[in-house]
Amino acid sequence: MIIAEVFFFEHNYKTTDMNSKIIFTCSMVVLFLNIGCGSLPEELKKLEDLTIFKISNDEKSIVLDGVINSSAYNVFKRLTDENPQIKRLEIVNCDGSINDDVNLKLAKYIYDKGFSTHLNDNGLVASGGTDLFLAGRKRTKGVNTKIGVHSWAGSNVTATDFPVGHKNHLPYIKYYVSVGFTQQRAEDFYYFTINAAPAEGVHWMTALEIEQYIIVTE
Repeated sequence: MIIAEVFFFEHNYKTTDMNSKIIFTCSMVVLFLNIGCGSLPEELKKLEDLTIFKISNDEKSIVLDGVINSSAYNVFKRLTDENPQIKRLEIVNCDGSINDDVNLKLAKYIYDKGFSTHLNDNGLVASGGTDLFLAGRKRTKGVNTKIGVHSWAGSNVTATDFPVGHKNHLPYIKYYVSVGFTQQRAEDFYYFTINAAPAEGVHWMTALEIEQYIIVTE
């Protein structure tokens, strides 16, 4: 049973105490969950089995609601193949991913296909969900939305342990460049995210920050 507050899931994990604690680690998050180690696969399986995409009622958008799982890219590609007229992704809630590789592949596909992204009224994106939102050629949002960022962490290290310009920062900066950021914008936003909140926390961007880093384009 999960008794700690959970913000995000990411795809790599390790055990540190077989009786009391699991630490999830990945490029964008560290989670501390008070669950028995035997229940870990079940918790992940539930997320993997979720249907997170659907076609909107007006058939003008693909709607995302949920954590990005390992099947997300294949499901999204099938929907776009079957509905080539749709070039808009609406996000209800996406607070991370359980497969970072799939998330980045999906985000690049969204960008390459010329999709716009829209965060619905009362919607939320964070961690890998924020990265996915940024893949939109045009990015808009409704009212009362939340956009969250934080540092990444690995085995006994965090992003801020490495100096500016270190090779460990480059994959993230290159991702932002690949979805249309200039090199300077990519670096500015990336270093903002890793200093905004630790991996086990989250920083909800202010209206000024959203404007400063051009998170929304109009």
